[in-house]
Amino acid sequence: MATDWLGSVVSINCGLTLGVYQGQVSSVDHASQTISLRQPYHNGIRCPVPEVTFSAMDIKELKFLDIQNTANKSSSGQGAATEPSGRHDQSNRVTQPHVASSSSHSSTAPITILRRAPTDSSNSRGATQATPKRNSVRNGGAGGSMRPKDDECFGDRTDEDLDTDFDFEGNLALFDKAAVFSQIDGTNSHSNRAQHQSTLSEQKPVSYRHDENILEGKPVIYRQITVPQHGGKEYCTDSGLVVPSVPYELHKRLLAAAERWGLSLERRLETIGVCSTQMALTLLGGPNRLTPKNVHQRPTVVLLCGPHIQGAQGISCGRHLANHEVEVILFLPNFLKMQESVTSEVNLYSRTSGKQVASIKDLPSSPVDLVINCLDCHENRLLREQSWYKSAADWANQNRAPVLSIDPAVSEQHQTVETKWTLFLGLPLPLAEAESRVYLCDIGIPKLVFQEVGIRYHSPFGCKFVIPLHSA
Repeated sequence: MATDWLGSVVSINCGLTLGVYQGQVSSVDHASQTISLRQPYHNGIRCPVPEVTFSAMDIKELKFLDIQNTANKSSSGQGAATEPSGRHDQSNRVTQPHVASSSSHSSTAPITILRRAPTDSSNSRGATQATPKRNSVRNGGAGGSMRPKDDECFGDRTDEDLDTDFDFEGNLALFDKAAVFSQIDGTNSHSNRAQHQSTLSEQKPVSYRHDENILEGKPVIYRQITVPQHGGKEYCTDSGLVVPSVPYELHKRLLAAAERWGLSLERRLETIGVCSTQMALTLLGGPNRLTPKNVHQRPTVVLLCGPHIQGAQGISCGRHLANHEVEVILFLPNFLKMQESVTSEVNLYSRTSGKQVASIKDLPSSPVDLVINCLDCHENRLLREQSWYKSAADWANQNRAPVLSIDPAVSEQHQTVETKWTLFLGLPLPLAEAESRVYLCDIGIPKLVFQEVGIRYHSPFGCKFVIPLHSA
């Protein structure tokens, strides 16, 4: 008799501790008083194990939800009782754990408790009793047609494969996109389409993006300056333009030609003073250092000048620095005779707040912010042998401050003062390799003046008056 209940759908209440289980009866053992359910549900949730076994001692209540074998056997005499329906009547419930002696053949219609959360027995009983007529009608012949729909929606086999993950990569590999697109397009349609698109492209005007140039650009010429006498070294700007060096004799002839056309020495000194001042202010920190809130930390600059034109250029730079609230100390030895340009610049400098000293002992012993070197002279190389020159050079090397040299004399000998930056005028002179960083300033020489001395010139400065040069 135990085999008659195999395959039936039951609901087993094991109390508050174990909960309620639903499933199909897979085995009933009278000897050990156990019952096993396959595809079990625990409190409305499918169990991870395929089969669960219960002892009779743990079962508090057992309900038959669908008796498959009994329904088949008694289909001739009890059609209404064995006809499937979507709901139960409360009389189908069996409260005894021993199900072999139970005679619940009167109504065995299944309910949808397998797909719903478990509810309280008293509530379900009340709901069933409140609608007895509707259940009795559906349990008759008219309700038989609802069974396939209920099984399709709430049947036990609808989610058998839900635990199996879909293989996206495997199914995607089965799709041959190239073959599909070739089949869709076809050879003839593809060729016709390409011919049509080519015709449209010829008729449609070319459109440009906002960053494209409509006019065809000419190739960039980086060597725009050529000189008749090469100085032996070439430099290049940040944009790649080549700037050749020139010997001092050609540079001297260039300045003389500019002076004949009206670029006098005084105007040149003023231009050099402004350009060198801009470079010095940048080296001192620019707007980060020279602000009204930083008056208590004004930078200090020492000018080392000689009694020549290069010295006058340095004094002009010191005057502009003093006008920009920089503490300037001018070192100029007492000479019996100096050039007129030097005397004129000293007179202008004396009207500023800058200091002037004639002895090395009066210079600061602590490091300053910047030292500007204008001791050298292109015409007189013997100045390096004089005592004041050596003392000034030794002080600059021992002060440990960065040095800026303006228009220094270039020779095969090593520079006496260790220079970090070198500023040349118009065109650079050939400086020794890796001796200092080279800069070039525009002193306002017209283009035709360059042509007069045989130099084909195109300005490399762009929007600046002082630009850095790099060894080519």
